Amino acid sequence: MTRPVRIANCSGFYGDRLAAAREMLTGPVDVLTGDYLAELTMLILWKARQKDPGLGYATTFLRQMEEVLGTCLERGVKVVANAGGLNPAGLAAKLTELSGRLGLNTSVAYLTGDDLIPVLGDLQAAGHDLVNTDTGVPLAQADLPVVTANAYLGGWGITAALQAGADVVVCPRVTDASLVTGPAAWWHGWRRDDWDALAGAVAAGHVIECGPQATGGNYSFPAEITNRRYPGFPIAEVAEDGSSVITKHDGTGGVVSTGTVTAQLLYEIGDPAYLNPDVVAHFDTIRLTLQGPDRVALTGTRGSPPPDTLKVALNMLGGYRNTTTMVLTGLDIEEKAEHAIALLTEVLGGTEQFGEFDVRLLRFDHPDAPTNEQATAHLRITVKDTDERKVGRAFSNAAVELALAGYAGFHTTTPPTAASAFGVYWPAVIPAAVVTQQVHLPDGETRAVRHTSDLSHAAAAPVPGPRPAVPAPPPGPFRDVPLGRLCGARSGDKGGAANVGLWAVSPAAYAWLRGYLTVDRFKGLLTEAASLPVERYELPNLLALNFVVPGLLAPGVSGTTRPDAQAKGLGEYLRSRIVPAPASLL
Repeated sequence: MTRPVRIANCSGFYGDRLAAAREMLTGPVDVLTGDYLAELTMLILWKARQKDPGLGYATTFLRQMEEVLGTCLERGVKVVANAGGLNPAGLAAKLTELSGRLGLNTSVAYLTGDDLIPVLGDLQAAGHDLVNTDTGVPLAQADLPVVTANAYLGGWGITAALQAGADVVVCPRVTDASLVTGPAAWWHGWRRDDWDALAGAVAAGHVIECGPQATGGNYSFPAEITNRRYPGFPIAEVAEDGSSVITKHDGTGGVVSTGTVTAQLLYEIGDPAYLNPDVVAHFDTIRLTLQGPDRVALTGTRGSPPPDTLKVALNMLGGYRNTTTMVLTGLDIEEKAEHAIALLTEVLGGTEQFGEFDVRLLRFDHPDAPTNEQATAHLRITVKDTDERKVGRAFSNAAVELALAGYAGFHTTTPPTAASAFGVYWPAVIPAAVVTQQVHLPDGETRAVRHTSDLSHAAAAPVPGPRPAVPAPPPGPFRDVPLGRLCGARSGDKGGAANVGLWAVSPAAYAWLRGYLTVDRFKGLLTEAASLPVERYELPNLLALNFVVPGLLAPGVSGTTRPDAQAKGLGEYLRSRIVPAPASLL
């Protein structure tokens, strides 16, 4: 087929808008995709499976399919989703059961091979140390129980399932972009070494994977969004050469602009050489063009052969945690906080008994506040330990004992709570050759799908195109302004690391931003990162810089005591910092 394939997203995370699947079928689409998995989601699915061995998948996907499966079959719309999580076979069986109950005849395929738990000991015995890519520590030194270990698979298993006639492809832990590369390769008949086409599909997949984040959600410049209704979910029209147009259905909320697409391209990335199992997509080669209202073209993306390794995401049980938040009001906030900590320590019998005792005073208060709420601060205390009893009600009840004996105005944000288990995220890599991806077809046949790195191919690097000329930074005079007056931001988590992508509002602003925002100045603005390593990357085609801060969220979203566990607000915080900028840019 030569026309572009219209690939629509209906989920950016487990718990996203249920109505999105139905809404995406109100207009023309060829493939309906959904992304349900994140590092934390795998731990959530493991907990669900501990209660019911038949679970381990995204149950909301079944509810969505009950609404749209008949329409998809009638219109020939393929469905590809990673909702299978830890139990793709179980979800495939449930979908087949649902199909029969609806009086439909649905061909359901599913993929396996990502789950390394059954062979984890054998892999380590064979010399695969699964070294933490953030810390350099081998897994054997973690001394914590591993509960999930999943290799990120590529898109060729999806392609094989669609080639065999599957109506629905249930995926486990494939990469987010594989939900687009697999169907695009099937539709256009791409070869394994169509690097540029595959790289373009990876870029498109990265843009639409998080749903309405590409159509105005979490966007730094709300004034640009004239339609403030709930944003329509995105569609990628992927052409035969891998170029694409990002759009949404007519009449839906939000906006698709070069800004919203740039923001999503910068989301949760590191090096612009973006690694995937099927190709390395070079994000610094992408060019964006506004084609018309709510239509942004991605062209020029270059690709090169993938690495011979696969990323592995492991989750370990780190222990138990509990948090109490005390509200401090009015005068003498710091003195009240010190008094509360001293009393709580006394009631608990000391803090040395805990594996971790984390105290954070969050200042929201204003002098002579016009409302009660504006005179409050939060004292947030989090405890962690491997002994659930220490951090359970014994801790939260101790905090309540301060109610009549502590500082003036004592109250808390929540009643006493029990402890909750938390995980430790462990990123690693493993040779692709030791992972066997399999596609299970509806007729009972199982086929092995070889990794691209197992096949012989020329290790050609992309020929870089000419980099856009960056003008000289404008001269002074300078004015002190918030950084966000000259750039937008999108931030997020990469396991224990956080990334912040910043894109300038104009070429002249980028020239200034590129020269001004060094690693040292970045650390000065983000004081949390002062003692951490920071990686800085330039993407001049997007007028953007990307910063990665390993360790900021350690030991991962589930285990960090940082209030913004996924660093969602980090970019907006940076935009609020005051910097000296050329007045001519304002």
